[in-house]
Amino acid sequence: MNATAPLPPASGSVFRRRIEDLGEFEPARLTGRVVQVIGLVVECEGLAAPVGARCAIRRGVARGGGQIEGEVVGFREDRTLLMPYGRMRGVAPGDTVECLSTRQTVPVGEQLLGRVLDGLGRSMDGRGSFLASDEYPLYADPPDPLRRKRITEALATGIRSIDGLATVGRGQRMGIFSGTGVGKSVLLGMMARYTDADLNVVALVGERGREVRDFLERDLGEEGLARSVVVVSTSDRPALLRVRAAFLATAIAEYFRDQGRDVLLMMDSVTRVAVAQREIGLSAGEPPATKGYTPSVYAMLPRLLERSGCGEVGSVTGLYNVLVEADDLTEPVSDTVRGILDGHVWLARDLAQRGHYPAVDVLASISRVMIDVVSEEHKRAAEELASVIATYREAEDLINIGAYVDGTNPEIDRAKRLIGRINTYLRQRIAERSSLEEAREKLFELMRAPAAPVALGAKAQPNAAPRGPGVPGGGPGVPGVGPTTRAGDKP
Repeated sequence: MNATAPLPPASGSVFRRRIEDLGEFEPARLTGRVVQVIGLVVECEGLAAPVGARCAIRRGVARGGGQIEGEVVGFREDRTLLMPYGRMRGVAPGDTVECLSTRQTVPVGEQLLGRVLDGLGRSMDGRGSFLASDEYPLYADPPDPLRRKRITEALATGIRSIDGLATVGRGQRMGIFSGTGVGKSVLLGMMARYTDADLNVVALVGERGREVRDFLERDLGEEGLARSVVVVSTSDRPALLRVRAAFLATAIAEYFRDQGRDVLLMMDSVTRVAVAQREIGLSAGEPPATKGYTPSVYAMLPRLLERSGCGEVGSVTGLYNVLVEADDLTEPVSDTVRGILDGHVWLARDLAQRGHYPAVDVLASISRVMIDVVSEEHKRAAEELASVIATYREAEDLINIGAYVDGTNPEIDRAKRLIGRINTYLRQRIAERSSLEEAREKLFELMRAPAAPVALGAKAQPNAAPRGPGVPGGGPGVPGVGPTTRAGDKP
């Protein structure tokens, strides 16, 4: 086209789009040069780029050429501190550094469903590149708290022990806390396949490279992958790329939420995101605080976790895996995250060692919105089941050594009768799908079991027929909930 030729006429919407496009261009070409590399940080002179800007380091032809992308993480005196997304091999003093963009965005669209992306949003599943229909800001602000919808509807996760006893609401942020090797990844895969959310966004941050394909093919499967977007940044990737992957997955989930969808965002794990942020902070010169975690870690966690939840339309239900160091729930990251989220599920090592999967410890798990998303009947049944488990645990040592005499305590007698059926309810095979309705009905059925004391010295009958409202011989109580003990009841 001739340079002096007029532009073709444009409609109002196209004209507005052209005006908006102008804001995406940089007003000037910002460049600098490398003067020093210390550890994970590249120090540059002459680069007047803001924190968060995406830059490229252009290596000399004699050292292989090409470029390494990175991000501005801070300043020291008159130098700009840059951390690369890749390995710094070949970078030398004097290399040119160019600012590519001061505003980072994420490619989004329906084309992402079924795809596996890296921390930069590029395809890594061998299916070629894709043309995204839109873009979203990488580091967006959380929704306005006064414009969030209240959480009033339950979301089925497909896990019976969670749906029945720590019910998750649409738009809730739930933590899955555990030590290493107790089944977190398997649990995430089951949720991705069995949930009734519209789609899943899965972030695998800091995982072992070997485990990624295992998760995709064994835990997630074709069914789960078809309705998911998976973002992967393994433990060997630079710290900045691992943190970016967490924000990338969150931005993708926000896009689908704003389309009116109910999204399940699963992140494994928040602890490794915090460790990566600690590496960035220490390299940039931040002072270490508790257990070496820098102040930027504690500032980053709420900014990341608060972005999920309900919007004006749609919802992002966040399930965040937290890898607990030495199974200690009071260590810094676990304690901080637990205070931000709306509840937590604790996976207990002793249950996993007994072959009890999912290894959900009912007494150590809580959903802070369960009271708003289930009926009073359901809530009371869950409370009663937890009370039965607590009673059994208190007397378990006496029962195991034969020191407890049946008939001494009616509550312990009932716990002994029910514990086998309770464990059956809480266990679930990997290929076993459970709906929210099934979890609720089986819970009600379980709590209709007999509550009567046995005669002193008599042996409890572990397989006694259920008793309760609607069952011949049943006692009074809340419908669907085990009755209280009556002196006239017989075993």
